[in-house]
Amino acid sequence: MTDTYTSGFVALIGRPNVGKSTLLNRILQQKVSIVSNKAQTTRNKILGVYTEPQRQIIFIDTPGIHKPKHKLGETMRKEALDAMKEVDAVVFMVPANEKSGPGDQYIIEKLKQVMVPVFLVINKTDTVPKEEILQIIDRYRKLYDFREIIPISALDGTQVEELLQAVGAAMPAGPQYFPEDMVTDRPERNIIAEIIREKLLHKTRDEIPHAIAVDIEEITKRDNGMLYVRAVILVERTGQKRIVIGAKGSVLRDVGAESRREVQNLLGSPVYLDLWVKVAPDWRNKERALKELGYV
Repeated sequence: MTDTYTSGFVALIGRPNVGKSTLLNRILQQKVSIVSNKAQTTRNKILGVYTEPQRQIIFIDTPGIHKPKHKLGETMRKEALDAMKEVDAVVFMVPANEKSGPGDQYIIEKLKQVMVPVFLVINKTDTVPKEEILQIIDRYRKLYDFREIIPISALDGTQVEELLQAVGAAMPAGPQYFPEDMVTDRPERNIIAEIIREKLLHKTRDEIPHAIAVDIEEITKRDNGMLYVRAVILVERTGQKRIVIGAKGSVLRDVGAESRREVQNLLGSPVYLDLWVKVAPDWRNKERALKELGYV
């Protein structure tokens, strides 16, 4: 084992819903990034810190790169592309169970401007036959000079350790940037907001998720030890508000119960979660709203 400590930053990039957040959670062995089958679940860059005795790798989970339809989408794409300029290596993720398209080609063109090692990670290998994976490897090898091409399954952990070793070997000599017991730089209120949004993504219809945001207005420790959390769920239309609340409040009640359990497990203390729903027309295109929600 070398006496030289190595450390560096690694951007996880790819189209929406390729499994970047699932991979980050798998690497860290705990959830720091929310996961759903809805595209564009991740909206901000999320730092995940992986520390070994002689190495620290800081992974940056980025929003899926997509064609934006509003200011929020433009901000998300810029965050992902900017992340590639600030790191020591890039992990470009593609799903084994989907054909490559213009989105992947767009990312590859951007990668040609990157001066650091780029690893291609073919995720979801548990969903296709092995011979198909070999074909995918052959196809991408012709498009870009990747440092390595590594097929994995972030869901069951297949080859994730091999990926860690390969990326770790590309890290330069450097300091330990974060304490060894730290796994993310995200503030508590951001994590709580994302937990609530994740539960909403699972409970609402396909047309609703992108119009939802969660703003934590208050976190107060009560005298009895209970943590009071007031959260406002923003939607863009009255019809969306009805869907989020559900018949006789059923959806909001379920979201509240599931979120409260997860927040209590995270913080190790009892939580009173006070959820409200507010209509904020076209908030995704309003600079002030995006700033208040921490997206810009």
